[in-house]
Amino acid sequence: SLLNSKINSQFRIYTTEFFMTNKNILIIGSSGGIGKAFIDIFAKQNSNNKIIGLSRSENKDIENLHAHHFLDLEDENSIENAARQAEAYGPYQLIIVATGVLHGDDFSPEKSLKQISADNFKKVFNINTIGPALVGKSFLPLLDNKNPSVFGFLSARVGSISDNNLGGWHAYRASKASLNMLIKNFAIELARTNKFAKVIGLHPGTVDTELSKPFQKNVPENKLFTPQFSADAMINVVDKLKEGDSGSVFAFDGSKIES
Repeated sequence: SLLNSKINSQFRIYTTEFFMTNKNILIIGSSGGIGKAFIDIFAKQNSNNKIIGLSRSENKDIENLHAHHFLDLEDENSIENAARQAEAYGPYQLIIVATGVLHGDDFSPEKSLKQISADNFKKVFNINTIGPALVGKSFLPLLDNKNPSVFGFLSARVGSISDNNLGGWHAYRASKASLNMLIKNFAIELARTNKFAKVIGLHPGTVDTELSKPFQKNVPENKLFTPQFSADAMINVVDKLKEGDSGSVFAFDGSKIES
């Protein structure tokens, strides 16, 4: 929309202590629309940021990456190998998991009980919950433990149980609710070993990417965001994190999403 275009033409200037220093930044899902937007913004914000990308697709068309390595969220060995490769560029002050699935060539979000399928549930949970859980296992130890650091997982408002007034989308809602529980668990466990780190969930809003394409006709124009607008808004959320925020899920506008 016009609103998004205006905001995208002028990225925020981040002046808090967290973003004033050079960062080692890891983007998991770097070939996706939001992942690419994060890379672009972080590179423009500070040319000395070291940005590492991990994805299943090659990143030949993405500038500003210091390095790119292969990672397949549905392959535990791939995740462990990628972590070993990424460790060489760390420790990281910021890691973002910019991945997720809502639909595929052969499945869509369920509108009723009749459409529930074990195969579809497994696919959605593999990418939205199990994959990120394994990423947490391998990559949370790569966070800086001497300086402030943040690990952010892309989540979704529909993962909130208390905010669910429409029903449907069973696999996607359940997978994101499970991810939100993992975020809380990770935050509790990490606090015991890394007092500088925060683990959070980030809801990007409805973004003009392949994930939302089949459902955009029902979205008001000013609620359909460009990837750049969404990524910039989520960076602003990270920029304003406070003590006690670890384990929470935040929307792009900074509001906390209840479980």
